[in-house]
Amino acid sequence: MDLDAYVAEHGGEWRRLEVLVARHRLTAAEVDEMVLLYQRAATHLSIVRSRTPDAVVLADLSRLVLAGRAAINRSERMSWRPVAAFFTVGLPAALYRTRWWWLTVMVVMVGAAWGLIAYVQRYPAVLEAWFGAHPDEAALVEQFVGYYSEYRAETFFSAVWVNNAMLAVQCLASGVLILPVFYLLATNLISIAMMGAAMFDAGAGDVYLTYIAPHGFLELTAIFIGGGVGLRIGWSWIAPGPLLTRRESLVRWARQGMIVAVGLVVVLLVSGILEAYVTPSALPAPVRVGIGAVLWVGFLLYALVWGRRVQSRPEALSSR
Repeated sequence: MDLDAYVAEHGGEWRRLEVLVARHRLTAAEVDEMVLLYQRAATHLSIVRSRTPDAVVLADLSRLVLAGRAAINRSERMSWRPVAAFFTVGLPAALYRTRWWWLTVMVVMVGAAWGLIAYVQRYPAVLEAWFGAHPDEAALVEQFVGYYSEYRAETFFSAVWVNNAMLAVQCLASGVLILPVFYLLATNLISIAMMGAAMFDAGAGDVYLTYIAPHGFLELTAIFIGGGVGLRIGWSWIAPGPLLTRRESLVRWARQGMIVAVGLVVVLLVSGILEAYVTPSALPAPVRVGIGAVLWVGFLLYALVWGRRVQSRPEALSSR
């Protein structure tokens, strides 16, 4: 092999790799180019070493290959691009694709909760059967309000975050079997609605709503999303459609479910902060409720409006 001709042929690639390696900030296209040039340089090094072991060329190429490997590892460790792509494209696209499922669950569950509260108001004996006796109104209100400040905020936040995240993930994971999702949602609904009915019966409905709303908007929406996406996963193998097998359909929607599951952990982190620090705070009730409402509306815009805009992007399509 003519070493001079080989160096002349590939020297431009080596110089370009050296330029990219020296830069601290690279665009996505430049990172891809650097990886490709590094792979080529490594091949060139192997060829030169085996055919014409020139010490100077080998030393320069070895140094360049080592520098290229270090730069690639550095960019992989320090890059926030995958995280940014997940939250700006992957997650909102997945939420938008499954919107009709979780919006339906939301409407049905909220309607059922208010229906149960109205039913219990009409038949107070249900309260006695639920609580074992007619609850003492003053003690009930004190217990309900005190629940949010009984423990240190940090401890309370950790407990509610883990509990709610587990519930959402259980809804997602059990969705393949369909029925467990209904059980999990119904259990949660009955607990919230019966406490609401008792508070309204005690004439403290305004207190109930004031303490539920700041975090409840976001928290309950996350639970409904978990249930709705879980049901979509279950339905994927029941009715896979004409283009996919049952297995392919299940894998496709399970992938969407995994994306949503990670996102819900973050959403429930925010709702946990609200429940631990905003709900029991000394802020006026309209301010506390307003904070929760603004974050909730912002999340819906993120999932439905922004999700609609990005769901056809290549990054979103690749995650399907």
